[in-house]
Amino acid sequence: MIEYLLDSDVLIWQLRDQGETVELLASLSKSGILACSVVSIVEIQAGVRRGEEKKTNALLDSLKTYDVTPAIANLAGTFIRDHRTKGITLDFVDSIIAATAVIHGLTLLTYNVKHYPMPEVTLYGFDTPAVTQPKS
Repeated sequence: MIEYLLDSDVLIWQLRDQGETVELLASLSKSGILACSVVSIVEIQAGVRRGEEKKTNALLDSLKTYDVTPAIANLAGTFIRDHRTKGITLDFVDSIIAATAVIHGLTLLTYNVKHYPMPEVTLYGFDTPAVTQPKS
């Protein structure tokens, strides 16, 4: 069974009831496992609006979660270091999420594909790699 690691942007669109994302996650959950990194939980919880706590917690509680292990931390640091030598600055959170996907063999589901230039990362096959967010 395939596991999908959901990036924080996907979780936000799900919480905002963006139709395309809601439909996609419902479809993927029928044949796969939906998961997230604990760093995505931090990002989501930091941005929760008043009155959204219950819905947010229900979504996060429904997902399989992956902790940051030393192997993930080491690979994330390697991603950052290797890309810096190419003049590319990677975000710490994105690097941890990418490393989580690689270490655990997960398919990363994100609308921010430009944040994940690492060839080792398996990205979900959106129709266009230029997708940055779903249609409103």
